Amino acid sequence: MRRKGSQIIWETLVREGVEVVFGYPGGAILPAYDAMLEYPIRHVLVRHEQGAAHMADGYARATGKVGVAMATSGPGATNLVTGIATAMMDSSPMVCITGQVPGPAIGSDAFQETDVTGVTLPITKHNYLVTDPADLESALREAFYIARSGRPGPVLVDITKDAQQAEIDWSPNLEPVRMPGYRPDLSAPTGEFERAARMIDEAERPVILAGHGIMMSGAEEALRKLVEKANVPAGMTLLGLGGFPIDHPLNQGMMGMHGESWVNQAIQEADLLIALGMRFDDRVTGNIKTYAQAARKIHIDIDPTEINKNVRADVGIVGDLRDTLDRLTPMVQAQPRADWLSRLSDLRGEASVRDIQRLPDNGHLYAAHVINDLSYYTGGKAVLVTDVGQHQMWAAQYYAHNLPMHHITSGGLGTMGFALPAGIGAKFGQPNKQVWVVAGDGGFQMTAAELSTCAQEGLDVNIAIINNNFLGMVRQWQEFFYDKRYSATPMRNPDFVKLAEAHGLTGMRCESRGEVEATIRKAESTSGTVVVDFRVEQEDTVYPMVPSGNDLQNMIRRPQSENPLVETAGDAM
Repeated sequence: MRRKGSQIIWETLVREGVEVVFGYPGGAILPAYDAMLEYPIRHVLVRHEQGAAHMADGYARATGKVGVAMATSGPGATNLVTGIATAMMDSSPMVCITGQVPGPAIGSDAFQETDVTGVTLPITKHNYLVTDPADLESALREAFYIARSGRPGPVLVDITKDAQQAEIDWSPNLEPVRMPGYRPDLSAPTGEFERAARMIDEAERPVILAGHGIMMSGAEEALRKLVEKANVPAGMTLLGLGGFPIDHPLNQGMMGMHGESWVNQAIQEADLLIALGMRFDDRVTGNIKTYAQAARKIHIDIDPTEINKNVRADVGIVGDLRDTLDRLTPMVQAQPRADWLSRLSDLRGEASVRDIQRLPDNGHLYAAHVINDLSYYTGGKAVLVTDVGQHQMWAAQYYAHNLPMHHITSGGLGTMGFALPAGIGAKFGQPNKQVWVVAGDGGFQMTAAELSTCAQEGLDVNIAIINNNFLGMVRQWQEFFYDKRYSATPMRNPDFVKLAEAHGLTGMRCESRGEVEATIRKAESTSGTVVVDFRVEQEDTVYPMVPSGNDLQNMIRRPQSENPLVETAGDAM
C-alpha cells in the first residue's frame, strides 16, 4: 500500500485500540490532522495543550488504557510538559504525539522549533524523534508498549512535518513488539518469597502500606486475600485510596502528612512494614531518619529502582503486584493478631466517627461538609477527580473511597489545574459513570478554559469549586510557619456562576450546609456540565498535619479552642 506518514500515524493508532485523542492542531502537525478525517478515532479539541495532557492522563487513570495527546511543535509541545511530568510522577500510561519542523530545518531555529525530545527526556520513560516515515509505525508501536509495560508512564513521539507528508510503500507489522534493550525482568527468586512469608508469620505488629500499584496491577482482590488471611491492617497512600475498600474493618485509612493520626502512629509502632506498589515518598515518611525504626521492611514493586531508593528494605521483590501477591499469600500462615488489632482500635478511638456518620451542621459551611455530603449523596460511587490543595486532602479524608480507579488526583507532582481536564478525560473513559471534579478556586482558574471543551463536547461533568478566596494550602503553611503573613494568597475570584453561563453551561451557588443536598441533587439531574460555587469558610485548616521533615507521629492537631466539625473527634481531625 502507498501511505503517507500522516496516514501511518492513524492506522497504527487504530491498531493499538485508540478510540479518543485529545489535542490542538498547528502547522507542524497539520498533515496528521488532515489525515485524521479518514479514521474512526474521536478527536477532542482542547483549549490549551496542558489540558490535552491532563485529559489523556485522566482517561488512562479511569480506564487503565493508554491515553493519547497530540500537539504541534514549539509552544504546542512545550505546553504538554506539565502534564507529561504529572503522568511520569504518578506512573500513568500516556503517549504524546507532537509535530516538528521539517528535518532539514532542525537546528536552524526555524519558526516554532523546539528540541522537545531534549526538554522531555527527564520526564518520560522514553521519547523518539522520527524523521523518516518508514520509522513511524515501529516508533509508535514501541511507544505504546513502553507506556503500558513494566511501571507505566508517558512516552513522547516527535514527528517532523516532512515525515508526515512523505508517501512510502507500507504494510502493517502484525508481529509482537520486540525490544532487545527493553525487557522488564519481573521474575523474583523463590527464596525472596520464602523470606517475606517467614517475616510476615513472625511479625507481631505488621502493617501493609498499599499504594497506587494495587490498582495499576489489578491486585485489589489479591490484597484483600492477604489482609484477611494474615489479619494484617492496611494503610493507604493518597494514590492508593480505592484499592482496598475504606469500609473494610482492616483498612486503617490514609497515611502520611495529612493522613490519619492512628495510621501514622501504627507505622511508628510496627515491627514489620509490607510496602506494596508504593515508593516511600517524603509526604508518606516524614523524617526518614526516624521513620518506622523498629520495623523490618518488605518492599514489593514493579520498578527495581524504587527498592532501597528511599527506605532500606530487608526483602525487596520486583514484580507485578497481583502475580506477586498470588504467589506470596499461600505461603503465609493465618493468624488472629488480636493484641495488635486491639491496640490499633485503641489508637483510633472515637476519631473513627469521621468514617461512619455524616458531619453535623454547626451553622457554617466547611469544605469537609461538602466532601462528606458529596460522598453520602453519591453513595461513594462517583469518579472523584480532585485538584491539588486543601480540598484534595479533605477529599481523601471525607469521601468513602471504596471503588478502584474512582479516585483520580495528582500526587507526585502536585499539579494545580489538573482536575478539570483530567475529569474530562475520565468522563470520556467512563461515559456511563458519574464524574465529580472537586477543585479549589485557585487551581480551577488555571485550566478553566476547558469549560469550553465541556460545552463543545456536550459532556455531563459536575464541578464542585471549593471557594474560600484563598490559595488555601499555601495560606495554611503561612499561618503555621510564617506568622500568618498572608503574602500573595488572598484571591479575588470571578463570579463562577456567570463564568459557567458564559460558556453555555449551568452555574449554581451554595452558601450553607442546608443547601448542599438540594444543590448536589440538582447538579446530578441537570444535563450537561454543571459548575457549583461552594462558598466555604475562608480560613479553615486541614488537620492533622505532619510539618515537612518532622517525625511521622508528631502531627499538628486541631486546637481544642476551635469549634471542631465533629466534637468527639476534634483532636484527631
